[in-house]
Amino acid sequence: MYWFFVILTFLLASIKTAKPKYQKVSVIIPAYNEEDTVAEVVNVVKKVSFVDEIIVVNDGSSDRTEEEALKAGAIVINHETNKGKGEALYTGYKEAECDIIAFIDADIYNLTSKKVEAMIKPILDGKTDITKTKFSRASGRVTELTAKPLLNFFFPEISFEQPLSGQFAAKKEVLKRINFESDYGVDVGIVIDADVLGISIMEVDIGAIEHDMSPLADLNLMANEVVRTIINRANKYGRVIMIDDIGYFIRMSIVGLSLIMLGLFTIFFVKYVPLAIGVIITVIGIVIAVYYIIKVIVKSVVMFKKTPRGNLIKSFIKIHFPLIISIIVLLLMISTFIGAAHFENGVLSIEPNSRNLIIYADNSPRDNTISVRGPYTVDTAIENESDQIRMPSDAMMSLGVKVNDTMKINSETYVINDTRDGEPDMIRLPIEAKTSLNVETGDVIQNSRLKDIFSGAHVNHNHEFNNTTIVEQFLVSSRDMHAYDYEVTLDNSSILNSSGIFTINNTYSIFVEGDYLDSFVFDGNSSQTFEYGDHSVKVVFNDTNSTSIKIFTAVNQAEFLDINL
Repeated sequence: MYWFFVILTFLLASIKTAKPKYQKVSVIIPAYNEEDTVAEVVNVVKKVSFVDEIIVVNDGSSDRTEEEALKAGAIVINHETNKGKGEALYTGYKEAECDIIAFIDADIYNLTSKKVEAMIKPILDGKTDITKTKFSRASGRVTELTAKPLLNFFFPEISFEQPLSGQFAAKKEVLKRINFESDYGVDVGIVIDADVLGISIMEVDIGAIEHDMSPLADLNLMANEVVRTIINRANKYGRVIMIDDIGYFIRMSIVGLSLIMLGLFTIFFVKYVPLAIGVIITVIGIVIAVYYIIKVIVKSVVMFKKTPRGNLIKSFIKIHFPLIISIIVLLLMISTFIGAAHFENGVLSIEPNSRNLIIYADNSPRDNTISVRGPYTVDTAIENESDQIRMPSDAMMSLGVKVNDTMKINSETYVINDTRDGEPDMIRLPIEAKTSLNVETGDVIQNSRLKDIFSGAHVNHNHEFNNTTIVEQFLVSSRDMHAYDYEVTLDNSSILNSSGIFTINNTYSIFVEGDYLDSFVFDGNSSQTFEYGDHSVKVVFNDTNSTSIKIFTAVNQAEFLDINL
């Protein structure tokens, strides 16, 4: 086999490792009457080691811009007349012979080589195709009053802090796909084209920038050109149709879906409205929703065919978001009805069961102040668990029990256990328990009905504190009644805080280690103290106007508390 390894070695040696292609960088500086600053900008750019070419496009200047740029060592291309910033950028782009092109204004007073590097480095590192800059200052007036509102309306997926920053860099190959505006609309046009065409664009912070503030007349011109560019791009890429026609169709679709939900809600939950009215509302909603959803789909398909894909999906989702949410809500509602449907002996029955929202407004101790519970499905206990009742933790909280408590139903005693994995809303009952509780396999029980079904069940509820176990006994009530809080202390240390229903003048007994200790007559507020060997047990009662379904057992029923030290 040695010959195989020899051949493999020669093959591996013959493979040439691809070297990263060297990318040349050009910097284009459009200038119009910038004799005071253009030379300094050129000198700063020259300090950047990876810049291979500096081109100043003299856009019909009447001062010494050309001479200053040449003296600084830049290549100068002249326009005979002032054609506008966009034309100047396009001229430089066409003449540049490098792979990456950066565009930098000629009127920046505090430009540094680090700022230039921050613009170009992400492209050299392969992180993006285009970079645009943002500055450490508030956005300009044209940006805030025109560009951002229009972009947010027509192109909501574009969320740059300064879409009109003026300084940017790009791979030359991607600029071939972009339409250069001839005026001040060039910056926002590049941003929009890149976004819609799916070209990656990154906003980089280059710190503070100082340059001449434009006079109001120039700002007016700039605003007009920016608005024109955004509107033209919105028309070109189908965003006007998306906002106008599709927007109307979406609104009408939502009206139809809302009528469907209203009709279904009326049929199932509003007793005083005749069934026929609910059906009519539902049918009208279906007709409207289907008609306008088809309209939305047709318009959307037409728009997709005319528009490059790119990031259109983001805008599409944002604009269609209300319709998407309405459809999801309706589907969830319908799935609830389907899940509650039963077909038997030629009869279709639909009886939806809602979950139970519980908000406790009293001060009694609770695991959760607000919770949503149920509904639960009844099933038979699994083999070898005829002495267990499995129920979800939500059901346990509603009944005031927990795992390993015992529950006596008629003459049978069962251990409370948690549900099995994959059965989050199922209550498994032994056959005898189902018979005693008058429920059958497949029954769906709302959380609020649990206390009715388990009414009269005798519970031994375990509380544990350090090495002490306290067994509290109570009967499940079918309705909430006025309750009292109580605290048990052992040798002046609190070991239990609980609440439940006491009856005035009833007698309740205390056991320790299973042996009778003492009993007391409940009068509403007094505390009770008992001595057990070297230990002192004290029970303090407090009326907090709370409610409970736990009726504590009086002396003629069973012990109230059994403390196991």
